Amino acid sequence: MALSIDEHGWSDAWRDAFAPHARAGHIPGRIIVQQREYNLVITEAGVLNARLSGRLRHEAREGGHPAAGDWVALAAKPAEGTATIHAVLPRRTAFIRRAADSVRTLQVIAANIDVVFVVTSLNADLNPRRLERFLAAAWQSGARPVVVLTKADLAEQPEARAAEIAALAAGCPVVIVSARSGQGLAALLAHVAPGETCVLIGSSGVGKSTLVNTLLGEERMATQDIRADDAKGRHTTSHRQIVLLPGGGMILDTPGIREVGLVDAEEGVVTVFEDVEALAEACRFSDCGHTNEPGCAVRGALESGALDPDRWAAFRKLCDELAAAAALKDRAAQEADRIRAAKQQRSYRKARTRLRGGDS
Repeated sequence: MALSIDEHGWSDAWRDAFAPHARAGHIPGRIIVQQREYNLVITEAGVLNARLSGRLRHEAREGGHPAAGDWVALAAKPAEGTATIHAVLPRRTAFIRRAADSVRTLQVIAANIDVVFVVTSLNADLNPRRLERFLAAAWQSGARPVVVLTKADLAEQPEARAAEIAALAAGCPVVIVSARSGQGLAALLAHVAPGETCVLIGSSGVGKSTLVNTLLGEERMATQDIRADDAKGRHTTSHRQIVLLPGGGMILDTPGIREVGLVDAEEGVVTVFEDVEALAEACRFSDCGHTNEPGCAVRGALESGALDPDRWAAFRKLCDELAAAAALKDRAAQEADRIRAAKQQRSYRKARTRLRGGDS
């Protein structure tokens, strides 16, 4: 059966956003497979192998490349099965991380997503502090986060562990699943309506690819067994791909993310740590440093046991990380401005020299 853009989320809202590009003679498409050199794009003319235009490739060096889930404007050659991407439509939501080798460069992991499944396993990999970090990034994306606890068949008292996670999940749903037994799969799919796109994020080895295979009823994604010594898996997914789910909806499988560098995620952190923020607002002084100040509600909660010291430490760590990232970003921007000004000055001197040479 041929794929269509309608089942990949094409709607009246996207049609309106695309209108200026239609007048330019382009056709709409959605990136369903993102790879380094090319993208597979679903269009009304079928699935095409699409590359960026020269202009867009140049712009992407600063603003980032189109990502899986993006709606784009293309000049298509259906007979050849190829197309050129000329523009990316404004994203409704985006899951973003900072490039590992750059302070300024951002990477869009998934675009125009509706639901973020924050996946962690109920085996030895379960780490509340790492989960808080993923949740902050998920809330910041603009999509709806859902915590997915996998490998329930390998855990003792999974319901008790789920209750612990729910206490720090900022009110988002928590679903226990087992790909092996089928537990929780229907409840998981209920969070993705027809035409909606979900993305799975989480550390390598938590069972994302296995979960995709189970939901699809086929071995679509390569998987490998977890290592016995530390219960972690070997990452196997090499590209980002949108796959249609039975009964509607889509799932976007991404390479495993071992660390999530938070990008301008203040709102996400506030949402995940709403209880800590409420305590901070209850302090006697608005500029309380939460150390030895009188009337500090945070210190009081720590001393009474109402606030977990580990949770407080995690909150401070993420806030410090955001502040450090913002400072680095400012310094990088200042350096870029300095280099740009120096180049302009050199160009000006060269032009003035040429003019003087012409006058002589």
